[in-house]
Amino acid sequence: MVVEEQLYSDIPPTKLRNKEEKFKPAKTNKFWLWVASMFFFNMLQNRFYAFRYRGEENYFNGDPNIPTILFAPHCNWWDGIVFYNITHRIFHKEIRLMVEELNRFPLLRRGGAYSVNKKSPQSAMKALQYSVDVVGDIRNMLCIFPQGIIRPPHYRPIEFQTGLAYIAQNAVKRYGRVNLIPLAVDYCFFRDNRPEVVVEFGKRIELTNDMQLNRKDLTHTLEKALEEVCDNQFKEISQGDVTKYKILFKQHLKWYRRIEQRLKSIDLPPVSGV
Repeated sequence: MVVEEQLYSDIPPTKLRNKEEKFKPAKTNKFWLWVASMFFFNMLQNRFYAFRYRGEENYFNGDPNIPTILFAPHCNWWDGIVFYNITHRIFHKEIRLMVEELNRFPLLRRGGAYSVNKKSPQSAMKALQYSVDVVGDIRNMLCIFPQGIIRPPHYRPIEFQTGLAYIAQNAVKRYGRVNLIPLAVDYCFFRDNRPEVVVEFGKRIELTNDMQLNRKDLTHTLEKALEEVCDNQFKEISQGDVTKYKILFKQHLKWYRRIEQRLKSIDLPPVSGV
């Protein structure tokens, strides 16, 4: 039996980091943002049957001039690409995404990613401070995986590192208020032989200067908010109910699925003499 630590390691399967690895900010322009948007959208279309989402009104019903942070569990490789499509195609914002494996994919900086090196306290602090800087630009949407480690999709309890709370508290001090939106993402098989991406946005959490929450309490509050939206999503999906979700894209049925549906619609005459 393979133990969890071997499947979900807190050390990414890359070139091992060293303390000298410096912080690298995002380095974008309109051309590279367009390339990233098209490339990551096509990747999802090639691998998934559909992309469903709901709850986006939790963002649109708020003040668009308030800095916004999306945070979600990190369960597999596709999560960052899903984030790209959410920010660009649903919210029409530029993504700013903290990526630990940026040394493997340096071109991601052109799409809005920036590095974090947890082996170096100085580099990690620069990443957190940079996060506070970029979230203040309302053209951006900051996306965070606050667990700091890949976990199975329904792993409980959801536990965060303190980076998200640090960013939120310092953003409130600098900008006066900040919105945080928990995001549940699941990858499910329904009718097709390809999985579907199912996204649900939780209720908006608005932080202001009037709120006196220490970092530990704020982290716990955000953990519970994300766990709630993830559990609610899983409950509905397990009942096969995806009718309330909007569709970002949906593929045509394969030829053999169309034949299957056609055959089901044919009424065969009863067989006599049996």
